[in-house]
Order: sequence, then C-alpha cells, then structure tokens
Amino acid sequence: MNPHMPLEGLKVIDCATMMAAPWAATYLADYGAEVLKIEHPKTGDQSRKFGAVKDGVGIFWKTLSRNKKCVTLNLNSGRGKELFLRLVRDADILIENFRPGTLEKWGLGWETLESVNPRLIMLRVTGFGQEGPYASRGGFGTIAEGMSGFASMNGYPDGPPTLPPIPLADGVTGIYAAMAVMMAVYERDVAGSGRGQVIDMSLYEPLMRLMEASIVEHSVLGTVPARVGNRINSAAPRNVYKARDGRWIALSASSQPIAEKVFQAMGRPELIEDPRFRDNPARVQNVEVLDKIIGAWFAERDMQEAVDLLLAAGAVVGPIYDIDQLAGDAQIRARASIIELKDEDFGTVAMPNVVAKFSRTPGAVKFTGPSRGAHNREIYGERLGLSEEELATLKEAGII
Repeated sequence: MNPHMPLEGLKVIDCATMMAAPWAATYLADYGAEVLKIEHPKTGDQSRKFGAVKDGVGIFWKTLSRNKKCVTLNLNSGRGKELFLRLVRDADILIENFRPGTLEKWGLGWETLESVNPRLIMLRVTGFGQEGPYASRGGFGTIAEGMSGFASMNGYPDGPPTLPPIPLADGVTGIYAAMAVMMAVYERDVAGSGRGQVIDMSLYEPLMRLMEASIVEHSVLGTVPARVGNRINSAAPRNVYKARDGRWIALSASSQPIAEKVFQAMGRPELIEDPRFRDNPARVQNVEVLDKIIGAWFAERDMQEAVDLLLAAGAVVGPIYDIDQLAGDAQIRARASIIELKDEDFGTVAMPNVVAKFSRTPGAVKFTGPSRGAHNREIYGERLGLSEEELATLKEAGII
C-alpha cells in the first residue's frame, strides 16, 4: 500500500487488554510499526466483546486492533514464558497493562526483560501508575474521568457530574502513551543512548493534563469551576443553539473580531457597542442574556441557512452531526476521514482513517482486527522456527 511508512521496522509487542494501552499500539501500527498482539489462548482480550457484537464478533475490535498480528500465548506457563522472552529479544517496545507486580509474579519483571534485551522500551499503563497508595487498585477510564476533575466540570449546573459517552480517558492515555514511546525511541536511537527504559503511564494523569487551565487557576485564584453545560466559563458566546428545523448548531465566537462578525451577520450591529457585549469579559458576565438573543436568531432559521449566513460573514460555526451524518459531509469525504475496509466477518467495515496526514510517508490501515491466534503459524512457525507438531502440542496444552 505504501513503499515506506514512518515506523517501518519498529517491532512492538502488545500484551495489554481493553483499550488505553492497546490503543497506543494501534497508533504505532497505523504508521507502519509491526505490532504483535498477544492474547491468552482461552479468554483472549476482553475488548473483543466490548460494545456492540454481531454474530458473536465484537465490532469495536475491528478498529482497535487494526494492523496488528494476533497470536495467543499463556504467559503464566514455563513454555509460554520461554516463547515470550524469545519474542522480547527481538522487540523494540513492549506494551502491558497488568496490575503492578503481575509480570514480576510470573518471572517477567523489568530486570528479566532488560537482561534479555537492554534496548527494550517497556510501556506500563495502569489506573494509578506503578507507585503510590492507589497503585494496586484496579482502574478503568471511568474512574480516571471522575478523579481527574473532568466529570465534576461536565454537565449542567442543575444536574449531576457527567461522564463522557466515549472512553475518553482511555483514548487520551493511548495518545499520550504513543507519544511517550516515540520520545523513548528517539532518546535511544537518535540521541544515542542505545538503552531502553520503563515508561510508567496512569489513566488519570493524561486527562488531568487537559485540565491544566482549571488547575493552575485554582492554584492562583482559588476558583473551583462550576458545571456550565455547553458553555465555557472564560468565553462567550460559546454554546449549541437549536435551529427552526430542529437541528443543532455549535458556535464559538469569543474572540472580538469573530463576535463582531456574528453580530453583523445577525443584523444586530448595535450589539458590538453594547456595554454588556463589548468584549469577551463583558459577554461572559452577561452570557445568559447574550445566549437568549443568539438563540432567538437561530430559532427563526433552518440550520443550513443560519450556518451559511454566519460562514459568509467569517464566523466560526458548524452543524452538530449524528453519527449517521458524518460520512455525508463534503470535508470528511474530501479528506477520506472515514474509510471502508474489507473484513472477514462483516464483509466491509467503516472506521476512522489514520489521523495525521504525512506528505511523503503516510500511515495506512491495511487490515481490520484479526481473529484470535490468526498469526500463530507465521510468528511461531516461520519466525521462531517451531514445527507443525510443536505448534499442535502447544495448542493442545493451552500454551498458544
């Protein structure tokens, strides 16, 4: 598909489960890294059945494990550990998310892995990190979204703290983890240390990094952000508005030039000099009145008419899409933001494309998430040299 990809030659072992850590491996695979997805022979990765299922096959798995070669291996067995260490010997990166101490209990702690491969970079993703009083606790993204401060700010003033309807903490952690891995690769290979290291990544800290404005403001001003629905405490107007035809529109116009363009497009130029709306601080103070004015204007127009008028004036505005409306958008189609791939279980599957577009060495989605153990013969037979008889014996013993 591509003669060369940015991470071609980089070898990754993904023996993690569920989402955050496996997502990090997926992001690397999208840009050409060879990712071996190791699953337990009997249970597999629990994310295979996360979310919607059709004919017993998990749909989300198809994108979460795209571009990965799937093998099965029981790490808690003597022969399994031996095979695992043979794979580690030739790997650049190992990604795991067992509870702290699990790999050590199996005799596969960092000291053992480093002795086998001093260049190995080990990414460890857990709920609370490898140290501290909560390190031994189990952790999912939901808990991180609560403890990071995010949920307390999300929702409406008269409603409860609101969790996101997507695995937000897992996704953000996966992105930070992939970035951290590439930093370690750079230090090893370009800066020239030639040595691997351990990366300790929690689920709550990456999301806290996105909360930095509120954290630093609290340290200086003592403020605690309240829930404000679709608004932002520091910007106005910024909200969603309902059009005459029932469609919703998102508008962000906190910068002065954009706010003035919105007022002009609305046919309300007098609002530009109105002391209540003259600048962003004043608009924030009077946001209730301002939103009523803007909301009334939207309510008199269909969505497309309102968006066209505001775009023509230079405002920053856009429709709020349902999932079934994404593929019909001209911009999404032009950039191939959503692609369709052939799939062994579903025929075709649509999923998000590789995000960053490289001019010379682009990433690509080559295949969807495979079935469990789909690459056992290739990896154990062709790469490690095991015979068909050995593979059959290992499978019967529950090792692969």
